[in-house]
Amino acid sequence: MIRSEEARRRAVAVAQILGVAAVYYGSGRLGLLREVVVHGSVVTPLWPPTGVALGALLALGTRIWPGIALGALLTITATSGSFTWSGLGIVAGNTVAPLCAYVMLRRAGFRNELARLRDGIALVLLGAFAGMLISATVGSGVLMLTGKLPASSFWLVWSSWWAGDAMGVLVVTPLLLVLRKVRLPRRSDRWLEASVLMVVTLVAGLLATRSSLSMIYLVFPVLIWAALRFQLPGSAPCAFLVSVLAIVAGTDRVGPFADHSLVEIMVNLSLLNGCVALTALLLAAIVAEQSNIRRRTERAVEELQALVEQFAPLPRPPARRATDEGRPGGRDGGPSSRS
Repeated sequence: MIRSEEARRRAVAVAQILGVAAVYYGSGRLGLLREVVVHGSVVTPLWPPTGVALGALLALGTRIWPGIALGALLTITATSGSFTWSGLGIVAGNTVAPLCAYVMLRRAGFRNELARLRDGIALVLLGAFAGMLISATVGSGVLMLTGKLPASSFWLVWSSWWAGDAMGVLVVTPLLLVLRKVRLPRRSDRWLEASVLMVVTLVAGLLATRSSLSMIYLVFPVLIWAALRFQLPGSAPCAFLVSVLAIVAGTDRVGPFADHSLVEIMVNLSLLNGCVALTALLLAAIVAEQSNIRRRTERAVEELQALVEQFAPLPRPPARRATDEGRPGGRDGGPSSRS
C-alpha cells in the first residue's frame, strides 16, 4: 500500500511537470505569433510563458520547476532552430526568474485568491517588475556576450524583454489563478450580465485598438464594470482580451498604432497593457477586500448580538397586585360586619 501510494504521488508529480512544460511551450508558440525583431533579437510585447510559470508555481509549488525549464528549453530550441549554449543561458534565466518571483511573493505573505490590495501590489512589484528583471538581464546579457547583440542596443532589447515578461505576469498569472477555481455554473450566477460584459469588452476592444479616432481609453470603463461587479473572475479575462486585441493591432500597425516606429509601438503597447492589467488587478483586489471586510463585520455583529441575547438577564415577572377578590375576610381576613 505504501509503495503504491508513493508510485501514485510520483506519477502525479511527473504528469504535472510534463503538463506545465506543454502549457509553457504552447503559450510560447502563441506568443511568438506576434514576435517583434529588435536589432536581431526576438521579443514580444507580451510573453505568456512567464505568467504560466509563475501561476504554476503559485498553484503547485516549487516541485514543478523542471517543467518550466523543459518548456523554456523546447521553446528556445524551436525559436532558434537548434540547441546552443547561449540558449541554455536564456533557459536558466527564464527558469530562475519565476522561481525568485515566487519566493519573494511567499515571503511577502501573498495569497492566491488576490482578495487583498496588498496581494495585487505584491504581484505587480515583486512578481512582475522585480522578478522579471532577472530573465531580461540574463537573456540580454547572454546575447551580448555571445556577440548576437551589439552593446549599443543592449538597453533597448533589455527594456523590451523586461516589459514583455512583466506583462506576461500581470495579464496571464491572474487569469490562471482564476481558472483554477472554475466550477460548474449555478442558477444564481449572473451569466446574462457576464455574457453581456464579454460582448461589450470585445466590441470596445476592437473599437479602441483598430479605430483611427484614438479611442483607446474606451476600454477602461468596461474594466471598471468588470472589477466592480465580478472582481478578479471578471476583470482578469477582460484584461487578457483587451491586451491580446491591442497586441494584434499594434503588430499589424493599424488604428492608434499606425504610422509609428517599432520602438514607439512597443512603448505604447507596454504602457497600455500595463495600465489595463493594473486597473483590472488592483481595482478587483480593492473591491474584494472591501466585500470581505463587510462580510466579516456583519458576521461579527451577528455573533455579538447572539452573545448579548445569551447572557442578558431574564425579565422579572410582573408584581402581583393585592386584591380583595376571593378573600372572605377582606384585608384583615376577619368577618365583615357593621355596627
